Amino acid sequence: MWTVTLSRKRTNSYLSFTILVMSNTHTWWKEGIVYQIYPRSFNDTTGNGIGDLRGIIERLDYIASLGIDIIWLNPIYDSPNDDNGYDIRDYRTIMQEFGTMEDFDELLAGMKSRNLRLVMDLVVNHCSDEHEWFKESRSSRDNRYRDYFHWWPAEKGTPPKRWSYFDIEENAWQYDKNTDAYYLHYFAVKQPDLKWENPKVRQEIYEMMHFWFKKGVDGFRMDVIPFISKDTSYPEIDATAPHEFIAYYANGPKVHEYLNELNQEVISKYDAFTVGEGPGIHIDQALDFVHEDRKEMDMFFHFDLMSLDRKPGEVFTMREDRWKLSEFKKVFNDWDSAFAKAGWGSLFLANHDFPRAVSRWGNDSPEHWKNSATLLHTFLLTMRGTPYFYQGDEIGMTNVRFTDINDYRDINTINRYEYVKNNKGDLKTFMDNEQHAARENARTPMHWDTSENAGFTSGEPWIGINPNYAENINVSGQEKEEHSILSYFKKIVALRKNHKALVYGTYTCFHPDHERIYAYSRAYHDQHFLILLNFSDTIETYCLPPDINYNRKVKLLSNQKILDDKTYKEFMLAPWQSIIYKLE
Repeated sequence: MWTVTLSRKRTNSYLSFTILVMSNTHTWWKEGIVYQIYPRSFNDTTGNGIGDLRGIIERLDYIASLGIDIIWLNPIYDSPNDDNGYDIRDYRTIMQEFGTMEDFDELLAGMKSRNLRLVMDLVVNHCSDEHEWFKESRSSRDNRYRDYFHWWPAEKGTPPKRWSYFDIEENAWQYDKNTDAYYLHYFAVKQPDLKWENPKVRQEIYEMMHFWFKKGVDGFRMDVIPFISKDTSYPEIDATAPHEFIAYYANGPKVHEYLNELNQEVISKYDAFTVGEGPGIHIDQALDFVHEDRKEMDMFFHFDLMSLDRKPGEVFTMREDRWKLSEFKKVFNDWDSAFAKAGWGSLFLANHDFPRAVSRWGNDSPEHWKNSATLLHTFLLTMRGTPYFYQGDEIGMTNVRFTDINDYRDINTINRYEYVKNNKGDLKTFMDNEQHAARENARTPMHWDTSENAGFTSGEPWIGINPNYAENINVSGQEKEEHSILSYFKKIVALRKNHKALVYGTYTCFHPDHERIYAYSRAYHDQHFLILLNFSDTIETYCLPPDINYNRKVKLLSNQKILDDKTYKEFMLAPWQSIIYKLE
């Protein structure tokens, strides 16, 4: 456990920062930078239009050149792909489309030889209905696997309402006529929820995790992990909106007992770390999950930022007005405070479940695309917490904005489209929303060069490719350009790695209500940094608070030519400009 306190001492011309570090634990996963790979869309070596493990092997030198330390790999387990691998049929077998276990072993060895660590995606709230456990469970009521899942006998009537993310009717109970009973699925019909209340289920999961750790993986990203505990009396829930169900799902009666047991039985045996996907975890509950003394998880992904541009009470619908920078700051200020004395936070702006970062939080117009993408890189890599980047972020990939439902492959969009159609809803409004909100925006193939299909495949890609890959939104072109987004990404990664203050330093936000400039400092021992970010399309003048003084400032990095910073206090920033100063 570590805590940091910040005190200020005024001298004639300098405001000194005194950092008191108590039992400060430095670890590789706090200092690491994570690069997320969605294998299906990364690199295809067979010509079948689907990315594969050999495709990742082929690009390992590129990945290492980014300067990142950790690869988070989306599910590669055997799966019928109802939810693109998040419906697992066999936890110890590689999906045939991706390759073989020998390919995986070669991939892992290649990562280790380049000092890259591997974090696997762990999906254990649910599995596939084609998993042997479920096939046995649904075969009869007295089967020994029956209690591996949540069943409600039909003779008890209709089960109490539960909301489902991906069900066409948003109903989380599915009737199964073979045994005249309903099974629970918080997600798709083909994703029955595992019954963690059964200790045999938990032991099966722990043994599976040991299998992967013994192979040499370094940790797990745990999918919707707070959902694992259920009240098996299945009471009525006083909830109507989806977000109310999510909060209920995340606070099961034994969730902390199970996470602690998982840590003691598995994670504590290795030099490993865990990051949980944490929908429904409120900021007041954060340390219950990640306080070092609790021995549950190391960090988790909260959803406060991911819901910032969504309509209140909705999960998938964009709000009508644009989010405000003050709201954006408040999310990060609040969560930084939550981990100021214990625990550790994650930093991310996008992943496989959300739209592209530069299209969502920046401005992807030709005029501002490059600068807003590099500003967002600056932001993530100068904040406290472990930063996560999604494949293609490093070259500024943008939303694809499909307009035809036939272009979509995601069960989320397809089933919600059917729900709207079946309920006589406005399909045009729905499709307009998906151009900004759909998960497919992040799942289109990686842009490697300007050849056909962006160099991703020699065949027909499994999903459409964003046509703007030819507009220098590709790796090959940006590798040759000195001032590309990719070149900047490598520079800012190196800067963070060379300055511990950008990892462990205290964070102070200036003028949290300013709607265009995000200004903050990072301080650690004798290192003091000032970061200025202009989140707007206009030139802005910014003045530091009166009590911030220093002898001189040294510019470390800017994504554009500096317009004017000759004074100690006042700065002029170009649209979407980011500047990092070292204060002395």
